[in-house]
Amino acid sequence: MKSLIFGCLAVVSVCHAQQSDTLPAPYATKSSMNFSNVIGWDDKKPVAPEGFIVTKYAEGFDHPRWLYVLPNGDVLVAESNSNYNLVEKIGGTIIGASKSNNLNKSADRISLIRDADKDGIAETKEIFLTNLAQPLGMLLLNNWLYVANTSSVYRVPYKTGDTKITTPGTKIMDLPAGKVNQHWTRNLIANANGSKIYVSVGSGSNIGEKGMEHEVLKASILEFNPDGSNMKVFASGLRNPVGMDWAPGTNTLWTVVNERDELGDDLVPDYLTSVKQGGFYGWPYVYWGQHVDPRVKDQPEIVKKTIVPDVDLGSHTASLGLVFYNKKAFPERYHNGAFVTQHGSWNRSVLSGYKVVFVPFKNGKAGKPEDFLTGFVADLNSEKVRGRPVGIALLADGSMLVADDGTNTIWKISVKK
Repeated sequence: MKSLIFGCLAVVSVCHAQQSDTLPAPYATKSSMNFSNVIGWDDKKPVAPEGFIVTKYAEGFDHPRWLYVLPNGDVLVAESNSNYNLVEKIGGTIIGASKSNNLNKSADRISLIRDADKDGIAETKEIFLTNLAQPLGMLLLNNWLYVANTSSVYRVPYKTGDTKITTPGTKIMDLPAGKVNQHWTRNLIANANGSKIYVSVGSGSNIGEKGMEHEVLKASILEFNPDGSNMKVFASGLRNPVGMDWAPGTNTLWTVVNERDELGDDLVPDYLTSVKQGGFYGWPYVYWGQHVDPRVKDQPEIVKKTIVPDVDLGSHTASLGLVFYNKKAFPERYHNGAFVTQHGSWNRSVLSGYKVVFVPFKNGKAGKPEDFLTGFVADLNSEKVRGRPVGIALLADGSMLVADDGTNTIWKISVKK
């Protein structure tokens, strides 16, 4: 296997946490294919802790994968899907955790929803932007709306109140994609002063098994200027980083990472971690520090500098979405903590994920994840789930939106009055 090209990667030597020795050995349990079946909600809805209320904010989408709240309160919804022309097999397993998901179809658009009367239900729904290519990340910066397609970053002019974009946009940067593109989502975030934009790019495969020449600039967070220039690797060895956010009151970037498959029920933990510039996080050679993946024979020098992640989110949970709670409406214990959406497993004998978890933070240090929004699993024994949470965002009033792309619904979580 060829070594991965990391570009001008600066290496850091300080790990975030002590090496964990509690992980099971590879293949301690058999690798399982256990695809869920989305049955919908009927008259039910997700369950939040006491003191919160869950309501339906909007529905009728086509795989609402990601959310972005504009300054005027309008919400952009990226509708996209895996879009495989054929059901692709990786290492003998079929990609996709749900039997109900048509992997051949992606809406490839962004819709806009608006709750103008502030009654908690979006009464306006418009198709905002079309002719995209598996869009996910969205970012408003300097009157430009940036969109991360799977193979490029694109931007269009935007003015407050727009409900439809008709002005032609511009591609400002290519992103690595190609035929080996298992993890197709690309997320966007800017730094505080808007001088840099960051895009997360997942690995093309599980462990580089199709050749590392297909993984150049993948499994990384890339940094670039707002005009698309000066792109470079910010951090690497991150198998599938998707959600990104800044810890409140800091300049520290955090991400959630969907880790590798087919080593057993309890390997490898997905994780939430702070991201060091120039840091390397192990993929595909090692995981959770110096745990060697027995399927990957090359061990380049950079492996010795692998950073241990901060928070174990559980194996095969498909942890994807991330938002730090920087509002005041929720009880104080949630302030400055992180909410993570878990889209749900396919490679575990008993389903895992399919919920939103909360990670408390105290003095800048992360605690252990705890369940926050549940009820997505209807029946573990028959693999029935009601929906699959993925996109997550905060409204100006402090309430939270969660996109359920299994049932094409956006849920709103707010405090009971």
